[in-house]
Amino acid sequence: MKTQNNARSRSYLCLLVLSLFLSACIPATPDLPTPIPVTPDAGPADGWLEIYFTNPAAPHAADYEGGPDETLAAAIDQARLSVDVAAYSLNLWSIRDTLIHAHQRGVVVRMVMESDNMDTQEVQQILDAGIPILGDQREGLMHNKFVVIDRAEVWTGSMNFTTSGTYQDNNNLIRIRSTQVAEDYTTEFNEMFVENLFGTDTSAATPNPSLTIDGTPVEITFSPDDGVAAQLLSLIQGAQESIYFMAYSFTANDLGDAIRQRAAEGLTVAGVMDDGQINSNQGTEYDPFMQAGLDVRRDGNAGLMHHKVIIIDRKIVITGSYNFSASAETSNDENVVVIHNADVAEQYLAEFQRVYDQAQQP
Repeated sequence: MKTQNNARSRSYLCLLVLSLFLSACIPATPDLPTPIPVTPDAGPADGWLEIYFTNPAAPHAADYEGGPDETLAAAIDQARLSVDVAAYSLNLWSIRDTLIHAHQRGVVVRMVMESDNMDTQEVQQILDAGIPILGDQREGLMHNKFVVIDRAEVWTGSMNFTTSGTYQDNNNLIRIRSTQVAEDYTTEFNEMFVENLFGTDTSAATPNPSLTIDGTPVEITFSPDDGVAAQLLSLIQGAQESIYFMAYSFTANDLGDAIRQRAAEGLTVAGVMDDGQINSNQGTEYDPFMQAGLDVRRDGNAGLMHHKVIIIDRKIVITGSYNFSASAETSNDENVVVIHNADVAEQYLAEFQRVYDQAQQP
């Protein structure tokens, strides 16, 4: 018995030494961005929704490592059937590589892009690999930034698939696992890629403009098809307590007027706008906001404050590619997601607070 115990002890010691040796020899897994968790009301982070924010101040941002693109690339690597990409611009090596790998293993990969941004080396390498890319070839912008994987999940938000968009600018990226939402985005994608219809040239209506996912109401709209400005105006006018916004470009007079009116009626209003756009935009709403005495700041990021986010009553989040401008409403291809969930809103409020704290004092 004693001999058996000694043998077991020696075996355990050998296994322990081997384990320590292997852990010392195998390189550590690179840190990946952690999904911001949402509470059970909205579904866990590994359920229907994941939220990511870029962080230009992150330790590895200067090395173009550790950003949300790595998580998106990992999701594309898991694709089994199809990947549809609508990209305003693209020069991320991570996305280039994973799209090419998906194509090489037999996944159907299709892309539409803003024609003016198709001259990067990365886009040419994607084309050279045999992946079809259709440019919009029109004056208005193909300004979407979304990916549909296996017609089962959608990645979208304000983040362009570029090194600057991911590692220098303030952006958000969300992952929605829903076949109905994927149907909406696939319909919009096919309108562009299959029918070559962009901007005001439209064919099919959005199949599921309003739906509920795990108890959370979600609205999906596309511009200029679906009258996004009227939707946003209704949400702003229906606010009861507060409106917070992060706006890269804000020149829409009707939305600005509505926000100022709600502030005059006693609602809490605060915002952050991109400093460069304030300086360059004709008809920026920043000046009227200042004249009305609203707490709206110029951003303090050396890159772009590129969010297009409105948070209403701490329970409704508006996000997507849609800048608050006439061109977004009338000529560009854009997409908007509205999520009615207080826990999701709290995550965006935390990002608002971070951007607000870095912004320039009035």
